[in-house]
Amino acid sequence: MNSYLLSAGAFFALGTSAAFAHVTLETQEAAVGSTYKAVLRVPHGCEGKATTAVRVQIPEGVISVKPMPKPGWTLQVKKGRYEKSYQLHGQAVTSGAREVDWSGGSLPDEFYDEFVFRGTLAADLPAGQTLYFPVVQECDGAAERWIEIPAAGQDQDALEYPAPGLKLLPKK
Repeated sequence: MNSYLLSAGAFFALGTSAAFAHVTLETQEAAVGSTYKAVLRVPHGCEGKATTAVRVQIPEGVISVKPMPKPGWTLQVKKGRYEKSYQLHGQAVTSGAREVDWSGGSLPDEFYDEFVFRGTLAADLPAGQTLYFPVVQECDGAAERWIEIPAAGQDQDALEYPAPGLKLLPKK
């Protein structure tokens, strides 16, 4: 009987691992108007292959983004104009990071790692909503695109490749 339970438990764990093995944010809620430290958790490679690049799109309203370098990885920040002007420390901010890319490293499938950046959540972002950070995880000749954003009323857990989400809390 114990071997049956162990087998059933192993089947359950293996059978559901894809649903839980996506790129996520360590902290999944933060107040508008605050500085937010985004820690992207990468739990595996792509179909057994090592991760060689992680690219994250920065959503509108996340400004003044500064990524953390990772030893052994090349860091690139793609900048562009924001859809509107934001105020930061009394100054108008109209452009900044739109994408952060870490590449050239190697994260074997059996290991886990984190990719970090910080930014300011604009004070006029709508509290109660969720911001999504689409991520593309590249591996040797393969990719996992964690870019799905739920439609209004759709459960994020129903998505196969959900983008990491950050729930916006009221300003403190």
